[in-house]
Amino acid sequence: MAEIPGITITGASGRMGQMLLKTVLDSDRARLVGAVERSGHPWVGRDVGEAMGSQANGVIVTDDPLEAFAISQAVIDFTAPSATLEFAALAAQARAVHVIGTTGMSDAEIAQLEPASRHAVIVRAGNMSLGVNLLTKLTEKVAAALDADFDIEIIEAHHHHKVDAPSGTALMLGEAAAAGRGVQLAEVRDSGRDGITGARNRGDIGFTAIRGGDIVGEHDVLFAAAGERIILRHMATDRGIFARGALKAALWGQTQKPGHYNMMDVLGL
Repeated sequence: MAEIPGITITGASGRMGQMLLKTVLDSDRARLVGAVERSGHPWVGRDVGEAMGSQANGVIVTDDPLEAFAISQAVIDFTAPSATLEFAALAAQARAVHVIGTTGMSDAEIAQLEPASRHAVIVRAGNMSLGVNLLTKLTEKVAAALDADFDIEIIEAHHHHKVDAPSGTALMLGEAAAAGRGVQLAEVRDSGRDGITGARNRGDIGFTAIRGGDIVGEHDVLFAAAGERIILRHMATDRGIFARGALKAALWGQTQKPGHYNMMDVLGL
């Protein structure tokens, strides 16, 4: 029987990093072989299990990503855009599947992933949950069925630590709505309203971001017309759904050819 895939987690000490570590350690379909943190971080050089306040597991946190990637079949990465671009090149060099849950990446930064995707599998998504990806598909279908008499607003809420807005998931939903209408999101995006903004333009897709407390993630897609509203909603109450989706993507990627994929590909939607 083939050896189960070895996984490295980047940004190991963060909220998502620790959730990913736990998810891989608890899985019987993957094994943890690496944990990466930035140079100077207090976790570097420590056993990752002990660093998390648990039992030692023999995986030592490193600040050398290539060293970790070289012994991995997949890298799961929920960090920052600049770090993700560096990791993409190194994961491609190691021919490891690179699962990217990093949000806040610009179109230009996403385009910079292309060279790496010619040599290794990249699975990138604004959200790794099954429910959100189903919501994305539904959003596209509803947007395609309704004309511009229905205003579209993406309303998202997250914890007060989140640094980017709109969320990657909100933008993913906006892209789906725009695709349903046959337009480019950049041409109809309306966000950051403040002051005397004037009336809403017909056909615009709006974004509203809420930040507070420990909200894991909530997304509404509102279709509003005269006399009626349709609301599609997803609420996450456990960050583990994202970690489980990311692991699913890492395992799926083991049998794929090099390329740039998303969770729709992983789920066959």
